[in-house]
Amino acid sequence: MRPQRSPAELERQRIRAIELLQCDIPVHVVAERLGVDRRSVRRWKRAYRRNGREGLRGRPASGRPPKLTAARRRRLVRLVMAGPEAAGYHTSLWTCWQIVDLIRARFDVVYHPDHVGRLLRACGFSLQRVARETSPITRRPASTASRTAITVQSQCVTLVKTTSAANRATVPI
Repeated sequence: MRPQRSPAELERQRIRAIELLQCDIPVHVVAERLGVDRRSVRRWKRAYRRNGREGLRGRPASGRPPKLTAARRRRLVRLVMAGPEAAGYHTSLWTCWQIVDLIRARFDVVYHPDHVGRLLRACGFSLQRVARETSPITRRPASTASRTAITVQSQCVTLVKTTSAANRATVPI
């Protein structure tokens, strides 16, 4: 599996491995120092022998390009942080369907509601389901919409950044 680091960081790690190998440090020790598998170190050594430093060059991850650019994702974060009422919805909680509508209206991009969670996690949010509100008589859920809303604690939406504890934000509704 590809590490979650930039191509430049991975390239620096490969170059460091080659520098250590050139100092006659065994492959398994280099792998241990860098926190990688020894097969990776051997693969980098082979690539360096064949193509020199060009063989160690970092390349961007392959795959389909994202539907939203980095700038649009930052704008989406600001829109989500502002809350659903600021976006014109009559509820105080975000739902996946509302975010799909928001993305479609603001960015002209279509996402499936099941994929919105992945998108928001990639933007640094943690999604949670709201505790079911039950009727005291029937013990049945009060509404389906309240069960699919995004992270709620008492009467405020909590958007939790997963990158660090310093990035936690609570937006009152």
